[in-house]
Amino acid sequence: MPPSFLGEFEQMVLLAILQQGDRAFALEVRRELEQSAGRSVSRGAFYTTLDRLERKGLVRWEERTPEDSRRSAPLRRFEVTAEGLEGLRESRRALDALSRGLDHLLEST
Repeated sequence: MPPSFLGEFEQMVLLAILQQGDRAFALEVRRELEQSAGRSVSRGAFYTTLDRLERKGLVRWEERTPEDSRRSAPLRRFEVTAEGLEGLRESRRALDALSRGLDHLLEST
């Protein structure tokens, strides 16, 4: 069971990690966030959120060397835990329930 509802930015970071899959290194996750959300992401806010998600048990990381990198030193590759996935599902269910019947207001024309 997730500890609490996720904040918007926490959800976005978790989704960006899932989108990147095996390439979920910090730089790639941050780029995914910026491209998909269309907004700039400060380095401090991003790493603070990653640390908080790790403390909550919603992400974990392992050291890996990216295959297509010029760097030889390993980097942190992030992965969403089962608890993180459940947190995303709960947030989505809540948003779907709150949005029910509001399509005429929420859909763009």
